[in-house]
Amino acid sequence: MENIQMLLKQGAVGKPCAPIVAVGDKVKRGQLIATPTGLGANVHSSVSGEVIDITEDRIIIKPNAKQPKTFEKIKKGSNLEMIKEAGIIGQGGAGFPTFIKIYNGKEDKPVLDHGYILVNASECEPGLAHNIAQIDADPEMLLRGIHYLMEIAGADKGIIAIKKKHRETIEKLDALLKDDPAIERHLLPDIYPMGEERAVVRECLGIELEPDKLPSAANAVVINSETVYSCAKAIEERKPLIDKNITVRGMIKGGNEAHVFMDVPVGRSVQALIDEAGGFDERGYGEVIMGGSFTGKACELGDPITKATGAILVTRQFRDLHGAKVGILVCACGGNLERMEDLVAKYNGTVGHVCYCKQAAEMPNGTRKCERPGNCPGQVKNNLEFKKAGCEYIIIGNCSDCSNTVMASGPKMGLKVMHMTDLAMMAVGHPLYRTLKVSKKVSQDLNVVDNVEDNETVE
Repeated sequence: MENIQMLLKQGAVGKPCAPIVAVGDKVKRGQLIATPTGLGANVHSSVSGEVIDITEDRIIIKPNAKQPKTFEKIKKGSNLEMIKEAGIIGQGGAGFPTFIKIYNGKEDKPVLDHGYILVNASECEPGLAHNIAQIDADPEMLLRGIHYLMEIAGADKGIIAIKKKHRETIEKLDALLKDDPAIERHLLPDIYPMGEERAVVRECLGIELEPDKLPSAANAVVINSETVYSCAKAIEERKPLIDKNITVRGMIKGGNEAHVFMDVPVGRSVQALIDEAGGFDERGYGEVIMGGSFTGKACELGDPITKATGAILVTRQFRDLHGAKVGILVCACGGNLERMEDLVAKYNGTVGHVCYCKQAAEMPNGTRKCERPGNCPGQVKNNLEFKKAGCEYIIIGNCSDCSNTVMASGPKMGLKVMHMTDLAMMAVGHPLYRTLKVSKKVSQDLNVVDNVEDNETVE
């Protein structure tokens, strides 16, 4: 195994942790090696080995040749204390510390008032498969984990939000839920971004939250399904968060099917996982994305996976636009301006004009959030601006519905539309994000055929 790089900041939010080990120290798998200096979560070694370097942002460990299957257990405590001690963060998004989500700091008052634990099992980013694989393997643990979180947070109800296309998984869950009245499942359409937390609240509870509101405003907490499992393991096995489930997919030798790796030690390199999946396709590739095609970022092969990493996607090669003017439409559901500019450069285009989706509300911290994720207004005004600026192409990062509204007018104006996910979608054999073909509504009865489709098919 290659050297393990444990980043001191494992999620996108918070501050780096402080190392509590030194170069030359021998560490064991599961041993605490860094603690928070502010908003953050404990970091534990994912391997047994020797600390060979500590830099500003990471601890580098040389693994022993033989690795144990066991781990150093976290200390016993209340269920909440063990979730905190285990260093659990959200494993499907920005990596917010889980214990903060489910606890308001007052022992005598739960964070929810007889509310809801909403489990995001949507596998929101297209082409990923590890969340569903984990539920298929052990649906009982998911339910136990939900009950632990309900008790801690003060919820009376748990709801599992899952896309209707996962019929076999849903049938497994339904067989268990018939004897568990406290938990139910809610079916979602197979469109992006059904896993965004305010979209989960809207779909499950019928409550439309403003962009600056958290699910707590709807008396709910949204937790990714993999995070629920990690909480259950912390409580039942006293296991720290040291392993991650990963989907590796795209321009890989042997085809574009999903390679699902379970319990990958945090800190392993992107290159190592691509090698384990079969290595790069001989035809070449465009870029490697860590995370999903919408919200992930281009990465280097030596970069380490973190507790929040969901996927490694190897995309098709970039076409050459020969300097053509490209309009950028920035959506809060996809890449930010920096990411979109990077893509234009890789296409060898020239940025001709920049617009923001009119629902991409700017937050006080400078980020943007969609006002109604998954339900988008028209984009005629932005398309007119691109046309006026002399753009030949536009590149968008929009959700399924927003892409649909772009396509309603853009091509009629002679604009050639590209989506930021195109090369990844081609590589994984997924429909491109262009035009929605049928209704987004989904019947909650699995026996009802509602004919919901995704965007147009890859040619």
